[in-house]
Amino acid sequence: MKKRIVWALFLLLGHQVVIAQLDIAAGLKEALTIGATKGAAALSATDGFFKNAALKILLPPEAAKIERTLRSVGMGKQVDEAILSINRAAEDACKTAAPIFTNAIKQMTVNDAIGILRGADTAATAYLKRTTSAPLTSAFKPVIDSSLQKTDATKHWTSLVNAYNKFSFQKLNPSLSDYVTEKALAGIYSQIALEEKNIRQNPAARATDLLKKVFGQ
Repeated sequence: MKKRIVWALFLLLGHQVVIAQLDIAAGLKEALTIGATKGAAALSATDGFFKNAALKILLPPEAAKIERTLRSVGMGKQVDEAILSINRAAEDACKTAAPIFTNAIKQMTVNDAIGILRGADTAATAYLKRTTSAPLTSAFKPVIDSSLQKTDATKHWTSLVNAYNKFSFQKLNPSLSDYVTEKALAGIYSQIALEEKNIRQNPAARATDLLKKVFGQ
């Protein structure tokens, strides 16, 4: 009889552990989904990148000389237009990011979730970055290409490079897509990290009972 009671208690405790682990996984997925959705929404809004001092995309580092040279010959307006159009392209592309993140979040395992919960304040974002960087870049780049065309970023950038190449023996490649894609993705991950920290550290940010249960422990 005692053995049956002990076995029953063991099964009950094991069941409770499984339920708790499933709650952790569900809570982490919910937190990441909220963070990814909010992050993408914030950056896809007009001026989401352009007026964000931390994430604003400037001209590529190798273009610093271009900017100085062109501003010195009275082409500051064209430089400003190029920078604005680059940021508009990133903002436009971010409109498509949330569903890609959401799909990746669904693949998170219970073991992943437990490790993330015990990790640093941005452990979930790090997991998301690790698991989505390659596929997201592949999916994101065509959108960036299209956005650069739509916002005239490619035209402005090509004009700047061509104008600079007339003044310099060191010619530069007018390709811009890879650089903007990298910066746009870095911006999204940075924004998601802020959302994750907020959920972990600020009880008021835990908008659902599940989040309160998982992160309130």
